[in-house]
Amino acid sequence: MLFLIILLIIVCIALALFVLIQNPKGGGLATGGSGSNMFGVQRTGDVLEKGTWVLLALIVVLTLSITTIAKSGGSASAVDSKIQEHLDKIPTPSPLGTTAPAGQAPATATPAAGDSTKK
Repeated sequence: MLFLIILLIIVCIALALFVLIQNPKGGGLATGGSGSNMFGVQRTGDVLEKGTWVLLALIVVLTLSITTIAKSGGSASAVDSKIQEHLDKIPTPSPLGTTAPAGQAPATATPAAGDSTKK
């Protein structure tokens, strides 16, 4: 699963680079006022556009596979269950910070019998 996550990060970086090196298409603020393309720019744009779609599809497939593996409990779940078993064996500390011998509950403070009168 770690391999798929690393691969997903690499594909995301590659997609960002593909998007950044493309020439802006369409109108709006991205147009520079010239409507003509230089030599071979259209062919390069087609390759970059197809590469963008391929990388996008690869990101979708990787994220779905990572989600499926995580939900089905792949090989990482065996390690998680061992860690959980170890944590279950460790006794929980007392909220008051007192320690008691094994098998005994911590002593609670009770007032003395002679202190019940008010002055």
